[in-house]
Amino acid sequence: GAGTVGREVVVALMNRPDEFRASDGVPIHLAAVAVRDTARGAALGLASEILSDAPAHVVADDEIDVIVELMGGDEPAHTLIAAALSMGKSVVTANKHVIAHHGPELEAIARRTGAALRFEAAVGGGIPILSVLATDLAANRIERVRGIVNGTTNFILSAMTDPVDPADYAAALADAQRLGYAEADPAGDVEGHDAANKIVILARLAFDQWPEPGAIRIRPDAAAGRAGPGITSVSLADQAEARAAGRVIKLVASASLDDDGTIHAAVLPTALPIDSPLGRTSGVLNRIEVDAQPVGRVGFDGPGAGGAATSSAVLGDLVAIARGGGSIWGGRQMAVRAGPVSMPGHDTLETRSGIRYPIDD
Repeated sequence: GAGTVGREVVVALMNRPDEFRASDGVPIHLAAVAVRDTARGAALGLASEILSDAPAHVVADDEIDVIVELMGGDEPAHTLIAAALSMGKSVVTANKHVIAHHGPELEAIARRTGAALRFEAAVGGGIPILSVLATDLAANRIERVRGIVNGTTNFILSAMTDPVDPADYAAALADAQRLGYAEADPAGDVEGHDAANKIVILARLAFDQWPEPGAIRIRPDAAAGRAGPGITSVSLADQAEARAAGRVIKLVASASLDDDGTIHAAVLPTALPIDSPLGRTSGVLNRIEVDAQPVGRVGFDGPGAGGAATSSAVLGDLVAIARGGGSIWGGRQMAVRAGPVSMPGHDTLETRSGIRYPIDD
C-alpha cells in the first residue's frame, strides 16, 4: 500500500537509506511496492521498476525478507499477512482491524515459523506504547491501561467544547471530514469500533490476553436503555452540563485486569476532570496512560494519526526487525483468548438527555 502512510514509508526508505540499517550495517533495500494502480503510483513519484499491482506475488517473492502491510481493511490484508508469516517472512503492519480480529491466529503462526510480527503503528500513531508495555514495563504488573486513542472523535468533542464558538456534533463532524480527519463514512471512528480494536491490542500487550473486539462495550447506559454507540449521542447540552460539574466528555478506551484474570474493558464517552491530563488532551492528539506496580502511573501523548507520525512507528518496527528485535511482544508469553469481558464499574454523570456518562477520575 502506498497511501497516506505507505507513501511516507516509501519516501523515507528511498531518500534516507543510510539511516535504516541492520545491526551488521547492511542497508534496508526497498524491493517492491504493491499498489492498486501502478500508473497512479508512478505519478506520485514512485519508481516504476519497483511498482506492482500483484501484492500476492510480492509476498511470494523469495528475494523479499520482510513485508510491510499498509493496505488497511480486513481482506486481502489478513490473508497476505498470514501467508507471509507462514513462509517465515517477518511482517510490519499498522492494521489495527486485522490485528484485533485475527491476532491470536497471526501470533500463533509467527511463533510457529519464527517470523517477527510487529504492529506498533496500530495504536497511537507515532506514540511508542506497545513495545514499552512489552519490554520497558516488563518488570511491572499492569493494572490498567486507558486513553484517548482516536483522533477523529477527540477532534469532534474538542470542537464541541470550544470556549469561543462551540459546534454541535453534526457541524463538528462535517468540519472533521472537510479537514481530512474523518472518513466520508465515519462510523468506524464515531461509533467506537476503531478505539475498540486498539484497546484489544493494548490488552494483549498489557495482560497477555486477546479480548474479542465485539465484546468491548461501546454504548453508554441511558435512562431508556442504551444510548447510541461511541460519541453519536453526545450533545452540546451534555457537554455544557459536564462543564458545569467541572468535567469534559471524552471518548475513553480502558482495560483493567482483576486478580482472577478477568478483563474489564470498554470504549465509552466518559466524564473526565477538565484539568486532568486526559481532559486537557484536545484536537487530534492521543494520550495513553498505564497504571502499574511498582512504577505507578505513566502517560504517553502525541500525534495519534497522520502519515508522517504513523510512518515513524512503521519504520521503527522495520529497523527493529533488521536489528534482531523480533516480534512486538518481545519475551512475553503466548497470549490466550480472553474469557468474557466485563464492564468497568464507575459512578456516572446523568445528563438531562438521560445518558449516564461514566465518571473516571
